[in-house]
Amino acid sequence: MDERGLNIFNNLERMKIGLDDKFKFECHMCAKCCLHRDDVLLNPKDIYNAAKELNLTTGEFVEKYCEAYIGSDSRIPIVRLKPRGSVHRCPLLKDRKCMVHRSKPTVCAMYPIGRCVILAGKTAADIDMDSVQYIFNKPDCRGSDGPETHTVREWLESFGIPIGDKFFILWQKSVTKVGSAFREIEKKISEETMEILWNAAFVGLYLHYKTELDFMSQFEENVQNFTTMLHSTFGDMLEGRE
Repeated sequence: MDERGLNIFNNLERMKIGLDDKFKFECHMCAKCCLHRDDVLLNPKDIYNAAKELNLTTGEFVEKYCEAYIGSDSRIPIVRLKPRGSVHRCPLLKDRKCMVHRSKPTVCAMYPIGRCVILAGKTAADIDMDSVQYIFNKPDCRGSDGPETHTVREWLESFGIPIGDKFFILWQKSVTKVGSAFREIEKKISEETMEILWNAAFVGLYLHYKTELDFMSQFEENVQNFTTMLHSTFGDMLEGRE
């Protein structure tokens, strides 16, 4: 588990907030939340949206602004914005303004609200909206002094993030399912073959999108194609793992 995930896990009860609970926050556009950031993780939709905003392919965007690594617990490829300079500035920050403000990553748009999935022994098939938990990250800026007051529901809706976020649920299902399969497969194949499999997941799940086409239909097809490939190639190793 990375440092960010560990902090949430250890402090979840204290950080929990309900959809209709209130919190104080008023953004002053100080860009402080864009500094000292090593933890801005991107999902495929974030990459698609930002690449489209900057008129880049998804591959060009990731190469220019991101880095990928294998999660220590999830064992799947994880993509994050690659910070720059001694202050670990977000690479999308230019003249103290976000270059993709209209299509900023979900974690940035939701700030200071975050969300996670509480598995509690659930399998990928069990993940639904009831598994989603919202958290309040107390901002380290004067924005936390208010005076604006919001509910989580109003805050998400103001940024066009649906409460019943179909993509978020499908992505969490996919991460859980693929991660479980990878942890099992990794025990039984060579490191070189695992590297090939990780690269296939990285390209197939994060990069295989055309920004002129609808995202969701491409995402669903990519997930289906990759999971089908996994089971057709490694089905014997995964017997009984669903």
